[in-house]
Amino acid sequence: MNRKHDLAYFLEDLWSRGFKLSDEDVQFIYFGKNSTNAAEWKTIIAVRTTLKAQQFFDASFFISVLELIADTSINNKRQAYEAVEQKLALKK
Repeated sequence: MNRKHDLAYFLEDLWSRGFKLSDEDVQFIYFGKNSTNAAEWKTIIAVRTTLKAQQFFDASFFISVLELIADTSINNKRQAYEAVEQKLALKK
């Protein structure tokens, strides 16, 4: 699935499922993506993780997750999810 705007489709899908992000939240998601130079798939994982862990969009949590997985050593979704799980396990 190599669409140019995967993140936009993902956010639209969230909206259609009833999860309404504010315009500020969406702007912050794109700001985070651009400031970390993260790939869209990494940004989507960061949004998913944030919503699952916090039950709402928490900008500081999102940017922490995104910074963690934006690392160039993370090359696939499995590595990204493992890095997040490892980091969250350390906090508990």
